[in-house]
This record gives sequence, C-alpha cells and structure tokens, in this order.
Amino acid sequence: MNLRLTHFAPMLLAGFAFLPLYAAEYHVSPQGSDNHAGTKENPFKTITAAAQKAVPGDVISVHAGTYRETVNPPRGGLSPENRITYQAAPGERPVIKGSEIVKGWIQTDVPNVWNIKLPHSFFGKHMHPFRELIEGDWFSNQGRNHHTGAIFVNGKALFEMDTREKVLNPKPFPGAVYQQDSLRTWFVESDDDGVTLWINTQGENPNEALTEITTRSSCFYPENEGVNYITLQGFEICQAATQWAAPTAHQVGMVSTNWNKGWIIENNIIHDSRCNGITLGKDAATGHNLECTQKDKNGTIHYIEVIFRVLRKGWNREDIGSHIVRNNTIYNCEQTGICGSMGCAFSTIEGNHIYDIWTQRQFSGAEIAGIKFHGAIDVTLAGNHIHQTGRGIWLDWMAQGVRVTRNLLYKNDQQDLFLEVDHGPGMIDNNIMLSPQNLLCDSEGYAFVHNFFGGFLRIFPDHSRFTPYHLNHSTDIKGLEIIRAGDDRYYYNIFAPLHGQKTTGLEALAQYPYPSRISGNLYFADLKPAPGETDAIETTLPAKDIKLAFDEKNTLRAISLPWNQNISLKQLPPVTTQLLGRTHIAKCLYENPDGSPMTIDHDFQRASRNAPSCIPGPWSSLPMKAPMEIQSQPAP
Repeated sequence: MNLRLTHFAPMLLAGFAFLPLYAAEYHVSPQGSDNHAGTKENPFKTITAAAQKAVPGDVISVHAGTYRETVNPPRGGLSPENRITYQAAPGERPVIKGSEIVKGWIQTDVPNVWNIKLPHSFFGKHMHPFRELIEGDWFSNQGRNHHTGAIFVNGKALFEMDTREKVLNPKPFPGAVYQQDSLRTWFVESDDDGVTLWINTQGENPNEALTEITTRSSCFYPENEGVNYITLQGFEICQAATQWAAPTAHQVGMVSTNWNKGWIIENNIIHDSRCNGITLGKDAATGHNLECTQKDKNGTIHYIEVIFRVLRKGWNREDIGSHIVRNNTIYNCEQTGICGSMGCAFSTIEGNHIYDIWTQRQFSGAEIAGIKFHGAIDVTLAGNHIHQTGRGIWLDWMAQGVRVTRNLLYKNDQQDLFLEVDHGPGMIDNNIMLSPQNLLCDSEGYAFVHNFFGGFLRIFPDHSRFTPYHLNHSTDIKGLEIIRAGDDRYYYNIFAPLHGQKTTGLEALAQYPYPSRISGNLYFADLKPAPGETDAIETTLPAKDIKLAFDEKNTLRAISLPWNQNISLKQLPPVTTQLLGRTHIAKCLYENPDGSPMTIDHDFQRASRNAPSCIPGPWSSLPMKAPMEIQSQPAP
C-alpha cells in the first residue's frame, strides 16, 4: 500500500505510525512557483510551500538563491530515523534571510547621510522591528533604547544610535570591538504614518549597494509544539530581528526549535542576528520575562517557579531536548551564538565555529556568551572553536552530567568558561583555553582533566541562591542547595602563565568546606602547585616560548610548546569514573549520559591515550616543538 499523508496534525500522525510511509523529495527554487508540484522539474518557489506538504520521511531540497521568509514547519518527524529533512541541494548554498531590500534612499545635505520613510504597513501585522524594543529579564539597555530591527549595507550591520545627531556626526562607539565599523550608524524616528530611517554609510550609496532591513523575528521557527525530529542542513541563515532570550523567557532565535525534541541542525552558516543565532527552548507558557513584568519577587525565585512549572508540563528526556547542533559556523550575534533554557537538555553541541559574538556592545546583560545554557543536563559540548565572544561557554543552573570536551577557546575577554551555581557532576576535559581568564566558577562538583589552561582561574562560593540538583540522568529535582564551593577534581592539566599571571587560582580551593582532589598537574615556570597537591610536575619551561599562530582573520591556526628532554613525567593512571568518585551534594558518579562508566582515554585530537599511563595536558604524546595545526573540528 502506497499511502501519502499530507495534512494530518502531529497527534494524528502518531496514530498512523504503523503505516508504511514512502518518502518524497520536494524541490524549491527561486525560479519555481508555489502552484507547482514541487518536483525537480517543477519546483516550489518558497520553502514554506514545501513545508506544508512534507510528512515524516520526506526531504525538502532547496536550491541556490535567497529566500526571504520565516519557515514555520507545521509538523515534524516521528522518530530519529523517520524525520523531515530540510537540506541544501547538493553542491548549492541557499540563503534564508529575515530582511528585505530597501531602495529609494534620499541623500541629505550632510555628507554620507541618507534617509527614507516607510509606512508601518511595510512591516506587516505581526511585528515591527523598528518599533519593538529589545527587553527582557537580566537585560541592560545601558541607559537608552535599542530596537530589534537592524540595517545592513553590503552585508555589514550598522550601529543603532539613540539620537539623529549621532548619525549626522558619528564618533567611534566606546567599547565596540571593531571601532571603525561603529562609524556606520542608523537612527529611527516614528510617527502615526510610518518610520523614518536615517543612516550614515561612510561613503557608500545605499541605492547602489545591497541595503537590507530586518522585517522578521526569525528565519526558521515552528510556532507549535510537537514538531519533533527535523533536520536543517546546509543553509546560510541571517539577518533576523531576534529578541533578547532570558532563561525565564520564550527563546526565539534566528533558528529555533521551540519546545520540541530531536532536531539536527548541521553544516549551516548562521550570522547577523540582532540577539541570538540558535535557540533550544524555553516555551512561553511556563513564564515570559517575569522579573521585568512582575516586580513582586527576586528573579531567582521567579526562575525556580518557572522550573517547577516546566517540570509539571513534562520536561523530561522522552519529550524534550536531545538535539544535535554540529559543524555550524555562527558569528555576528549580539547575545549568543547558541542558547537554551531547559530545552537544551540531553543535547550534543559539536564541531561548531562560533566567533564575533557581542562585538557592537551597545547593550549588555547576564545572558551573553558564545554558548549559554540553563538546564544542560547530560549535555555534551565537544570540539567547538569559540573566540571573540566576551564569554565563551556559560553553563548556568542545573548543568548536571554535562561534559565539555575538546573545545578550543581564546581571545574571550571575560572568560573562556563560566560555571554558575551548578552542583555537579560535570566533566571538563581535553580543552585548550588561552584567554586571560579561563574559568569563572561559583559551582562545585566539577572534574577538570587533561586541559591546557593559559590564563587565570577564579573559584568562589555563592551563598545567595539555592539552586536545584537532580536525580541521576533525570530532570527530576532531588533538592536545592547553595554553593559552598569545592568538591572539584583537577587531574593532569597543564598550567601556563601566557598572560603574566603569578598564580593559577587553585589555592582558593583549600579554604572551602568540601575538599577537592588535585593531582598530577604540570606547571610552567613561575606557577606553583596547589596546596596539598600530589604528583605535581614543576618545570622551568618559560611560557613565553609557547607560540600561537593566527591567520589574517585573527583565528588561531597552530600552537607549539617548548618541551625539552629535562621534563620528568610521572606514570599517571587514566582518569575513570572509579577514580573520580561521587559528588558531595547530588551523590552522583562522573559517568556517560547512558549511565556507563567513563574513561578519559582520548585527547584533544581524538587520538587514543597510551594506557595504563597518561601525561598531563590535552595531547596524548610529546614533544610538540613543531607547530600543531588547529582548526575547527568537524563532528564525525
């Protein structure tokens, strides 16, 4: 029986799961028509038209061209093996944009300054990014308004100003990473008839250039829940008027899973979002920016209430999370490259290159990072290349069973890694961290194994908040506790003072109530072992002889270390679940998400370690005097 189901709701589709579904492939091309059948010879014109037809098992192949639409998938797949796939046609790179081209700019008497008036109807009925302000919990507007809208001239975002005068007479914006870019500015005035946009292009004619303004709040986002098992691969996705995504808010990025399960987002180029690139939750029904809208309680209390509402709604491994986000290039987003609040649980984030996040720096807040997760239960972050992001990776609240492995982080001017109010267990292994501050940690129960630390570590308690810990490999809450600090493990790391620091920061662990285990770390010259450390390796190697090679885009491409024959390396046993023991608070083991024992038996480059003995650092063998090439590591 050859049965095609085309218009069933997700709940009805589940009832027909026993029927054989024969996959179809729909094609989309700018030269097509939505009145066509969607074949290769007669393709649809929009991705939306194909989405309306696709059912589990189907593939939507999108050909090269620009698609200015928000794709709202009405349904997803039924299982990891029976999904709906949105893919670039082989060898092609289609572009989905949340913007529209605008022509008809009028040159003013002021050199480089142009304006245009657009009616409100230009933006449609549902959202108006040049009237909607960026706002939300833990957002700081720095004393002025910011709109979700953005203006691009030849693909480069202009800086929004809060007065017309700052467009007429621009000055470099204090704090902007790229000062020269901040001279290209815009300002919006609004009245009953429409909005007037003023721009300073620093010499480019906006009518001859490609001038675009954002008109959509997302590019790929299912409005409904129950839209599971979607694959999105091979696209360029850019220029959406995304909103601030607090953990207490409905998080909608340029690509958003909403409150769903089992997506694969891979091999895409995602860039130029007003706030967020990819979001993996949270839903709106369990609370939306409650600290801003309800002033009766502290934001921490609001978030605890949100967590319990989410649990009552059905936050669990069976229904939510388990996404794969891999091998994407993500840049030019002013809040995060990837974020998620609870909807990120049980996911794998692997092989992504994330950079130039929060570079305009016109606003700030407590949710800005290359990757920012709340509720990262049994999440794996592996082989990501993250730089120029302010904060690299930020795991905030309920990062239990998380593993951060084989990541490369550098030139992040706040921290490479921030672990906030988590109780463990969490495994941080085989990472290379080269920024001035590698770690900010008001958490406990983490194991740091085989890392290269080139900067300072700051470790401290947090007695101001009771935060959850969970039953093992579960979202179910076991209890709440403050962070007393300690209960960490530091095994076989390398500490090098690349930025002239005189201490690692590990000595702070001695003053906290939960004892930590520190053993087998290697220290470059000027750094000393932690108090009470066993099997420490002290060297005379100068950190100045560590060589880092960057390309013309300021991306790290190679590293070499000044090993010599005088280093005496001890025979160190492999780090295993048995060696690490249980965490003090949650009483959980350091193990794999499936509950199997963990052994740290591979290095930064996935090479096997030589058991039964190991050497410190993220490499399985020495020496490394010759430069070792480092590039973004694609996931298998």
